[in-house]
Amino acid sequence: MGAATADDAGVYQINPKRALVQTVDFFTPIVDDPVVYGRIAATNALSDVYAMGGRPLVAMNILGFPEEKVPPEMVGQILRGGALQARKAKCPIVGGHTIQCAEPFYGLAVTGVVHPKRVITNAQARPGDILIITKPLGTGIITTGIKRAGASAAALRAALRSMTTLNTVGAVVGEAGLVRAGTDITGFGLLGHLSSMCKASGVGARLRASELPVLHKEVRELIRRGFVPGGTRENLARAQEFVEFGNVSPTEQIIAADAQTSGGLLLCVPEKNLARTLKLLKDGRTLCAAVIGQITKGKRIQLTAG
Repeated sequence: MGAATADDAGVYQINPKRALVQTVDFFTPIVDDPVVYGRIAATNALSDVYAMGGRPLVAMNILGFPEEKVPPEMVGQILRGGALQARKAKCPIVGGHTIQCAEPFYGLAVTGVVHPKRVITNAQARPGDILIITKPLGTGIITTGIKRAGASAAALRAALRSMTTLNTVGAVVGEAGLVRAGTDITGFGLLGHLSSMCKASGVGARLRASELPVLHKEVRELIRRGFVPGGTRENLARAQEFVEFGNVSPTEQIIAADAQTSGGLLLCVPEKNLARTLKLLKDGRTLCAAVIGQITKGKRIQLTAG
């Protein structure tokens, strides 16, 4: 599996029982604390392997920084944050590469393993399947609010908890064979990543805005005050091409399009597997297990108010 369907990672089969999952992800700082930044970036990169139903095996650091602005001790803190998350994922960091550049960035190249018959792809969704997400939405809104001194410490704590929570449950439901298709929700927002799934699978979807979970009660107020990141606005503009919004309010549209950092999984589950999947998510202590809609025939996404 390569880049043809815009999936979360590449998959290379070694033998009938094992395949490699390969991904790379990095970004510039979104928080001030270098250790927390390292944790978030590592969690985000590891998520691609979990989204494919795999388990991380080993990883390598990818780091760039301006030497005259970022001291060595801060670089060490970033790497320590990444190592903390990799250790939680039981994924050794075995090396890496650094360069000097104008703006700092950090992430991981991750190699994972998966059974070839248990790969979760974004190209197998079928009409009637139920859509579930495993983390609330709103990290883009909250972090933008923090940058502009408009969000509370409580809202930031909610966002940080979400962005540093590993999506380990993706491997669990994948190994159980319960999920038909899936992806993780990151920079293109819920609507963008769902659109990729629908395009790859040749289906449509219907979502209920009232069922979309948000990270904190401040999210809607922050939107009303204009704390909306540029990436989220771009996502919403692109969504006009493939989403029917009906009578959904502008605020709820923004939540559905919000650009997430280290977001949750979007799982496409046959209805017969729904109860078992929700139990595994509960047992795995996911931040949420919200049923938000259903896969439909056609090629459009419908976002309804209720």
